[in-house]
Amino acid sequence: MIVISGSGAYPRLVVEGARAAGVAQVDVMAVSGSTDRATIKAADNVHVGYLGRIATAIREVASLGYDGAIFAGQINPLSLFRTRFDEDTKKWLAAMPVKTAHTIYGKLALEFEKAGVTIFPASSFMDGHMPGEGVLTDRAPTDGELRDISHGAVVVRDMGRHDVGQTVLVKDGMVLAVEAFEGTNAAIKRGGRLSGKGAVLVKGAREGHDMRFDIPVVGLKTLKVMRSAGVTALAFQAGRLLLLDRTDVLAFANRYGIAIVGIATDLPPAPLRPSPP
Repeated sequence: MIVISGSGAYPRLVVEGARAAGVAQVDVMAVSGSTDRATIKAADNVHVGYLGRIATAIREVASLGYDGAIFAGQINPLSLFRTRFDEDTKKWLAAMPVKTAHTIYGKLALEFEKAGVTIFPASSFMDGHMPGEGVLTDRAPTDGELRDISHGAVVVRDMGRHDVGQTVLVKDGMVLAVEAFEGTNAAIKRGGRLSGKGAVLVKGAREGHDMRFDIPVVGLKTLKVMRSAGVTALAFQAGRLLLLDRTDVLAFANRYGIAIVGIATDLPPAPLRPSPP
């Protein structure tokens, strides 16, 4: 198996989780300039790919005979506008009338699978990083925060149908920010400039979300941005979000009185193992 690795701790956790689950060999395709050293150190073997040479990377991974690959880690959204892509990738992008994380990663997954490489769910082997329903922190959300969470949860599902983003910021029944292509942390900062202290953050995946890529993720960096912006509660769809740095996240949230809660939905949980062939 190979992990196609962007930045952050998430790819390393996939490598460690796969090894703990008994996967004999876990290699990494490190995206040049993005992949953390800790991820590189954790892998059995490392190959280097370049964001501008996606078609080349796909051919290389296919030639090495891996039984599957996992997309993990962040790629800066601005790279879509700043990278000189190879000709194949330029053609793919030019042919896409709508460009979202879902459509772009979906196209990548299709090209990998056309080359003979199965793309496993991004949640695979992430046991212990996928919290369920209930309050995780010392403090539960207040009644007012729960009302805003309820409203935000509806908005997140609605905007997911349009592939806009996975995050919404709400205060006193008012939607202050909806995540677009800028990413979660930038949306929090934007909404925080309007709200002052007391907004809630709701994060969730769309109905029918393809769990092979772009699964919702929260880590310590997100909590620090929330605190700076005055956001006092975080809610997420139970079983459908990766919580990285869990011990540090909860310690930070408890220190600053931020409530974190998983909310029940009628949507299926993200799979923790690849489906059998």
